[in-house]
Amino acid sequence: MRRTETVLIVIFLIFLSACMTEKKKPSTPHTQEEVKIDLDDIAKRGKLRVVTDYNSTNYFVYKGRPLGYQFELLHALSNHLGIKLEMSVSNNLDKNVEDLLTGEVDLIATNLTVTRDRSRDIAFTEPHCVTRQVLIQRKYQKTNKDQPKIFTEIIRNQLELGGKTIYVQENSSFVNRLQNLSNEIGDSINVVEIPDYEVEQLIGLVAHGEIPYTVCDENLAKINLNFYPNIDVETAISFPQKIAWAVRPGSSDLLDVVNNWLINFKKTKRYHRIYRKYFVNKRSTHLVDAGFHSIKGGKVSDFDAIIKSESKKYELDWRLIASLIYQESRFQPEIESWAGAVGLMQLMPETAKTFGVKKITSPNENIKGGLKFLDWLDKRLTREVEDPKERLKFVLASYNVGLGHVLDAMRLADKNGKNPKIWYNNVDYYLLNKSNPEFYNDPVVKYGYCRGEEPYHYVIDILERYSHYKNVMLD
Repeated sequence: MRRTETVLIVIFLIFLSACMTEKKKPSTPHTQEEVKIDLDDIAKRGKLRVVTDYNSTNYFVYKGRPLGYQFELLHALSNHLGIKLEMSVSNNLDKNVEDLLTGEVDLIATNLTVTRDRSRDIAFTEPHCVTRQVLIQRKYQKTNKDQPKIFTEIIRNQLELGGKTIYVQENSSFVNRLQNLSNEIGDSINVVEIPDYEVEQLIGLVAHGEIPYTVCDENLAKINLNFYPNIDVETAISFPQKIAWAVRPGSSDLLDVVNNWLINFKKTKRYHRIYRKYFVNKRSTHLVDAGFHSIKGGKVSDFDAIIKSESKKYELDWRLIASLIYQESRFQPEIESWAGAVGLMQLMPETAKTFGVKKITSPNENIKGGLKFLDWLDKRLTREVEDPKERLKFVLASYNVGLGHVLDAMRLADKNGKNPKIWYNNVDYYLLNKSNPEFYNDPVVKYGYCRGEEPYHYVIDILERYSHYKNVMLD
């Protein structure tokens, strides 16, 4: 962070601090009329809409792969329900509650502390974990390598918080807890609520000496010790508290199903592996420092610059191409498939030659050739599928299995009364079943048998990963 930006932040925080009072603010009730959407409606829609928050534990991308505690729990839940998962990201609790009540989302899957005040607006699920709130403070100041560390005085007794200023996320449970603690110790604690800052961003400000204190849930705080070794997280300011998800008060069937699933899932070895993975096992230095973590380095791969540059020439979102490359090669430039496809975008030698690729293992040339091939497919399919968003699915399938098989599936769809210009539940069904003699022997089929399961899942996987990249990576 540049010095001028730091100064502006500090001035902003001081201004907010001066405007704060010690009195507890009355909670603002949500006046939106709650829509009536329950499990049957969600099942008919075919997807569960979930909002979560973006941080180094709940939801992030590492080396091109979506990961996170909430992410893995939600995928297990959606598989149990047999409903597609649609995730969005927001760190604004008030907005999340508003979207829940108005039907924009069905489930808030963040680390919500169960409180009576919040229960007036939302219905909490069974807790998915229990944790405490802890004070985040600096153990020592960062100095040059040749200089000794400058240690600071550590607060261990909650009474010592009297007169201190603590910066926390706006509308978080930390605000209420600090206000209650102020009453308990009989002294003022100046609580400054920061809008648009997530908990981990505030931890970073503490680590860099820009603010003195913040508060965080203990399990997340311990993970951040890997990023910021100069912080202390040992001072608890609350008893253990239940951490849960939330649904609309009227979504009783959804609540019952989620609760029953959580109660049983928490008893499984899989749940304990997920919890240990994100909150107990110490992250390796490689994962923390590599730069491939979307929170810290913001990179998907070593080839981001090339992907961005070449994608821009075709007015394509680089995150889409990155998702395709992850699917094809896991960003390994010299990998070769059993069928002879080579490189980041798994070009067949004859395809590479057609599109001017001389050295197929060169990341630059391979990506250029792959994008030329995608562009060719897009132009070829423009007459058949006019809608560019819909056409993208046809292009991706063609890239995987060949244009001829996709055109066959379109003809089968048309013959059987389905829409040949719509992918999901129309053309994709016939491509999926093109390994069935009933379909590949049909007179309208020109290119015969194909193993349709692979391109069917190929389209789903790339677009799902792309949605995660859009959630957490800048365009």
